Amino acid sequence: MSALQQNGISYAVGGTEMKRRVFISYQHADQMKAHGLNLMTYNKHVDVNFIGRHLLNPVNSHDPDYISRKIREQIKGSSATIVLIGKNTSESDWVSKEIEWSKEKGNGIIGIQIDPDAAIPESLTEYGSEILNWYEPEDVKQFDGAIERAIKASSRGRSMPTNTVSTCSR
Repeated sequence: MSALQQNGISYAVGGTEMKRRVFISYQHADQMKAHGLNLMTYNKHVDVNFIGRHLLNPVNSHDPDYISRKIREQIKGSSATIVLIGKNTSESDWVSKEIEWSKEKGNGIIGIQIDPDAAIPESLTEYGSEILNWYEPEDVKQFDGAIERAIKASSRGRSMPTNTVSTCSR
């Protein structure tokens, strides 16, 4: 698999399919669900086709500036952000920052509710992010489509041409 970058968007190209690079934002208590979402990309029976960019292994530091740099490095290489919405997500300062940094970069942003009673972060609602439910099979089938819709709705997506493997490959 090789990487391709066009108009500031990173793609992974392998065979005839292109995979989006997606930053996964989550509150630390939801780390195992973040791992589960990332693992779904390896299951041939689940139609989820992206490459996760994340910090699933915690940064070995207590320095907020260093942690911020590491998170921004992951966001920089992505075209969309998935925010996993758990019980404490709406109170997480780090998730709020990740959403803001994703907006600044022009990423498409979607939310996936992993706790049915979890509050939706206000910043997702204000941004008009599509919210899907982890426990609804029909929503799970929409993960890829929601990522594409979010990218098209973002400032970055509106200013880029539609890409296909034939127009991106060299």
